[in-house]
Amino acid sequence: MTVKLDKHDLMIGQLQLGGRPAVIAVDFSNGFANKESPLGGDFEPQLKANLALLKAASRYKAPVFFSTVVYDDEEQASVFRQHLPALNILQRGSHWVNIHSSFSQYVNAHNVIEKHHPSAFFGTSLASQLLGLNIDTLIITGLTTSGCVRATCVDALQHNFMCIVVPEACGDRNPDAHDMSLHDMHAKYAQVLPLSEVLKYLNQNSVKE
Repeated sequence: MTVKLDKHDLMIGQLQLGGRPAVIAVDFSNGFANKESPLGGDFEPQLKANLALLKAASRYKAPVFFSTVVYDDEEQASVFRQHLPALNILQRGSHWVNIHSSFSQYVNAHNVIEKHHPSAFFGTSLASQLLGLNIDTLIITGLTTSGCVRATCVDALQHNFMCIVVPEACGDRNPDAHDMSLHDMHAKYAQVLPLSEVLKYLNQNSVKE
C-alpha cells in the first residue's frame, strides 16, 4: 500500500532512515488480535505480515519489542477505561493480555512493554531501552492503526526516532480509520512503507554489535 498525499498536505522532506532499526509490535495481545474479544477483529493478514517482519528482524539481529495493555486496579487509566469499557477485560493474569501465540518464539521476559494508555512510550521504559541499544529508527506495526499505533508513532517522533509504519502489518476494526490514520502518519510523523521495502531495508541495516 502506498499513501498518496495531495495538495492540501504540507510538503514533506525525504528523511534518511537510520542504520540501527528496531521493531515495536503494538498490542498484538489476545485482547486485540483475537476476534472473539470485544476489542478484537479478524486480523489474520496482519498477523502473517508481522511474522514475515519478525522473521527478518531476527535474521538481521534487529531488536523486537511487543506492547500489551495490562491493568492491576481500577485507578489505572480510569478515564480511558470509562470511555472504552471493553478495555476492562485487560486484567493482569487474564488470557487477553498475553501476546498472541503466533509470535511466541519472538517473545521473552525482556521485550514485552506493559502499558496502561495508547502509546507504548507513555509511562514505560521503551524509550530508555531503545536509547540504550543506540536505536535510531523504529519500525512500527500493530493494533489498532487509529489508536495505539498512531499514539506510539507520534510519541516515537517526539523522542526523535525516525519512524516507519508498515501498513500491511497494522490493522483496525474501522477500515476508514485505518486509511485516514496511515495518511495522517505519513503526512506528519512517519514514512509509511510497504512490507517489501521494509524487508529490504532490514537486509541492508542489520544491527551491528
